[in-house]
Amino acid sequence: MAPLATGIAAWGLMTGVAMVKSGMSVIEALAMTFLVYAGSSQLAAIPLIVAGAPMWVILATGFCVNLRFVVFSLHLRPYLMHMPRWRRMTHGFLTADMTYAMFTRRFPKPPVGDAQRREQEAYLSGNYFVTWTSWMVFSVIGIVLGNLIPSSWGLGFAGVLCLVGILCSLANTPLRRLSALIAGAAAVAAYSLPLKLNIVAAIAVAVFVSFWLEKKAPQTWREAS
Repeated sequence: MAPLATGIAAWGLMTGVAMVKSGMSVIEALAMTFLVYAGSSQLAAIPLIVAGAPMWVILATGFCVNLRFVVFSLHLRPYLMHMPRWRRMTHGFLTADMTYAMFTRRFPKPPVGDAQRREQEAYLSGNYFVTWTSWMVFSVIGIVLGNLIPSSWGLGFAGVLCLVGILCSLANTPLRRLSALIAGAAAVAAYSLPLKLNIVAAIAVAVFVSFWLEKKAPQTWREAS
């Protein structure tokens, strides 16, 4: 995870700055950082909060942006179901896009035996530590120095690059690549919707179309390439 820590740190710094510049107090920004711990949801919620959007719109947007974690959880279930509930919940809170991508790449199959379980959990825990520390430290720095760091620095671009890297690593089947194209096209087509609802619309369209295609597409479309 160390090579990815720089991108995570820049994204966290930019998110901290964005929260302060949006008008949130330092206490509010710190609370959101430590309790939410979801950069994409935070960035999606901030303009809605500033615009005075209804609470249900803010919650629905955060829910839809984080729907990918439902998929992550289903995939990780056979890896973690032997653990007590409190440990599974801790793993769920600390799981991030990059920890999931790196973990599933290294361990494509669930563990067999206690030795493999310990190995996999140790790898996950190390990834959590790097990701959580990079995000929290630089988010706090961004909050504290928010008014001193100009938006023109373009720190958000580092976060975009991180997400592009995750997308490329996970889009390893024709069906997944097609779903990404469908989501992108839907987001652009619905760009005029208020309150960033084009994101919600794009997720909904991509999910429904992909479920339909999964039943119709040949087996080779669903296999990793």
